[in-house]
Amino acid sequence: MRPPMLNKILAADRFEMGLWVGRNAADSIRMALSEFGHANIVVATGASQFEVLASLAEQPGIDWSKVTGFHLDEYVGVSPDHPASFCKYLRERFVEKVSPGAFHYLRGDEDPVETMKRVGDLLRQTRIDVSLVGIGENAHLAFNDPPADLTTTEPYLLVDLDQRCREQQVGEGWFSSLEEVPTQAISMSVQQILKSRQIFCSVPDAQKAEAVAKTLAVVNDPMVPASALHLHPNATLIIDIASSAELDRDVRNSMEPGS
Repeated sequence: MRPPMLNKILAADRFEMGLWVGRNAADSIRMALSEFGHANIVVATGASQFEVLASLAEQPGIDWSKVTGFHLDEYVGVSPDHPASFCKYLRERFVEKVSPGAFHYLRGDEDPVETMKRVGDLLRQTRIDVSLVGIGENAHLAFNDPPADLTTTEPYLLVDLDQRCREQQVGEGWFSSLEEVPTQAISMSVQQILKSRQIFCSVPDAQKAEAVAKTLAVVNDPMVPASALHLHPNATLIIDIASSAELDRDVRNSMEPGS
């Protein structure tokens, strides 16, 4: 079956990718503020989001006091001051820069069941306007590693991290050895991500080329969790030249430029 037409943007590099996502995500947030008086966003972490969040934080015309943020995923057992903590990442790279009206963290050093219920109950009552996400080297979406549960409607899941996912965390420098990487995480579910009105999925760098190719080749496959994005009516995959390396030339030529 030919995959549906997921919106696809090809940027020259991760810097151009970040600029494109920052500008377009800001437009969507401003539209939500105009329409509803308040905006709700989901924010991801990891190497793919460095330039995205830096760009978004610099965009003009957003009253951040009227924006509420939700945390996408977090390692279990990691304190907010740990160098690899996503709480620390989000606080330093985003929350302290824009000062949103509220930001709901997933604390890795607290009971994961209680954390999932607390933040999940808020999510159930909340319209999400924009979700910023990425794809892992194993094509995971958030920390939904393959084979992923693509059907549960629970807002958050307690998931086991597979070895390739854990090796990626070492490769990106978050941990110095595989033994240090937690084996479990709290992850927003795929169905919860798909509830967002708009999704921007940023995937730079050559090590993600295989995952990008698999994502574009299949639809809603548990072994390729990111392929669930094909089911969303307003999702955009933004890649760069490096992460497009395993795509056919015709596919690359058909993508809109991200400049």
